[in-house]
Amino acid sequence: MFEYLKKTLLTGVGLALRSKSELTDLAKEFAEKSRMSQDEARDFLKECEGKYEEAREGFDKKVEAAIEKILTKLDLPSKSDIKALNDRIDALTKKLTDE
Repeated sequence: MFEYLKKTLLTGVGLALRSKSELTDLAKEFAEKSRMSQDEARDFLKECEGKYEEAREGFDKKVEAAIEKILTKLDLPSKSDIKALNDRIDALTKKLTDE
């Protein structure tokens, strides 16, 4: 039962959608109710924080990919496209002012 609850708490999507402080509070409450030792509770909290970071990073990457896909479909320039154009303009301006 404990392992099942632990795995449920660490589920990626639910974890990514929770705030870090909410996750910490939930993990502490879970550790108290399951009567973990201090070492087990500390290890569990570290595991929760690690899984949270992994889930958040994965979620961020998926959101970025979705936004990039939308921008491509809308045919809008990306930030890197705009930077490349600005760099070209700067280079051309420099050539014109040097001559």
